[in-house]
Amino acid sequence: MSLNATPWAERTQIAFFGKTNAGKSSIVNAFTGQSLSIVSEIAGTTTDPVYKAMELLPLGPVQIIDTPGIDDEGILGKQRVQKTMQVLNRTDIAIVIIDACVGIDETEKKLLEKITEKKIPYLLVWNKSDLLSSIPEENDNNIWVSAKTGFHINELKNLTAKIASLSEKENHLISDMLSTGDFVILVVPIDKAAPKGRLILPQQQTIRDILEAGAVPIVVRDTELEAVIKKFPSVKMVITDSQVFSYVSSVVPKEIPLTSFSILMARYKGDLPAQIAGVKAIEKLQNGDKVLIVEGCTHHRQCDDIGSVKLPHWICEYTKVQPEFCFCSGREFPQDLSEYKCIIHCGGCMLNEREMKYRLGYVQSNKIPITNYGTLIAYINGILPRTIAPFSDVAAILEQNEKL
Repeated sequence: MSLNATPWAERTQIAFFGKTNAGKSSIVNAFTGQSLSIVSEIAGTTTDPVYKAMELLPLGPVQIIDTPGIDDEGILGKQRVQKTMQVLNRTDIAIVIIDACVGIDETEKKLLEKITEKKIPYLLVWNKSDLLSSIPEENDNNIWVSAKTGFHINELKNLTAKIASLSEKENHLISDMLSTGDFVILVVPIDKAAPKGRLILPQQQTIRDILEAGAVPIVVRDTELEAVIKKFPSVKMVITDSQVFSYVSSVVPKEIPLTSFSILMARYKGDLPAQIAGVKAIEKLQNGDKVLIVEGCTHHRQCDDIGSVKLPHWICEYTKVQPEFCFCSGREFPQDLSEYKCIIHCGGCMLNEREMKYRLGYVQSNKIPITNYGTLIAYINGILPRTIAPFSDVAAILEQNEKL
């Protein structure tokens, strides 16, 4: 990940949907100004979602997604449609392409029902308008275009940016809790699992957010933390990698607020109260119970990998039982959760907020407890109350739930 590139998960996700041969890929190519997707008269040319990062002014960095046709047929066609439906879970703006010469049918109506159900802002784009004798009057949700002639493509881009801007909301990792001049210590262990030559994404994002507040980030390894704490006794907060929670908690004075990057990410784009409530599920684990550990990214797992090695070891050590651990990563997320006693999710730095909240909502609708890495590690080390104390809004929600 380049330090200068906007992360995938922080880009507005604009997905293009429609039936085969409605001109989806042609519209995407015209929209991006590049031959991003293969265009053909043969139905079903787009077989997998195609992703492209671009700048959409005046909105800024976005991610364009071209999807397979929603009416694809056959065994492979059904799998492609399933992939398309999965894209909805991460879509911030849906662009639905309609063949203006054919009109809208039940397949497209069902798609719009799903989009509405998920509360996704959308735009109906009527393609092939160059073949019409007259253009109907446009409104905020409908626009007539022609990928062939370029008619209204710029207008489509402007309208998309407008819709995206209206649906944007300002989230903060930590800057809303800081004032100008505050010192914040970030504890970043450099071990075998640390990527060579760079910081991981949550660390980068936290540093940037601290700077946005006019505060001062002080980045140290865990091995230098004790000496640095003595030099900055009035530090506002300490944020650590969850893996060294136990040591950091013993070094940082009780009066200094302490939390982790993982917990910050859960607050930033998830449902932190739900993940805190879900952590108690490990108390009920029995031998052989299935525990699903989920990571939003894919990476080469090393011998001391946090998700596949350290977490299972810590859970077994704490519970004194031997659950069966299952793993999934990347954009795939199981649809059948019935076999799992609990789910442990990473901070989700590589997932956008909509997809993270979809996962949390889907898990909760299946009545499966879910927590995240940082929350679980804090709980196992007996310091969870301390690590969530800095977030008064979260603490208040939890206190109210306890009363209920």
